[in-house]
Amino acid sequence: MNENLVVSDPEILSGKPVVRGTRISVALILQCLASDMAREEILRGYPTLTEEGLNSALDYAARQFKGVEAQTC
Repeated sequence: MNENLVVSDPEILSGKPVVRGTRISVALILQCLASDMAREEILRGYPTLTEEGLNSALDYAARQFKGVEAQTC
């Protein structure tokens, strides 16, 4: 998994984490999944998003959550 596929740039979406080369935020991907969109639907709906980018965004989100969870224990 390419960890460099999720970037934060103050010039893009106010610095929210996005998939490199897109304006697709990690939060948007999570919202799509939460609204029962299948991975294939997300990829079809956002043609600039690759499967590797989707996987990297989900891995990024999981690592962020794990970090928050570890701090509360």
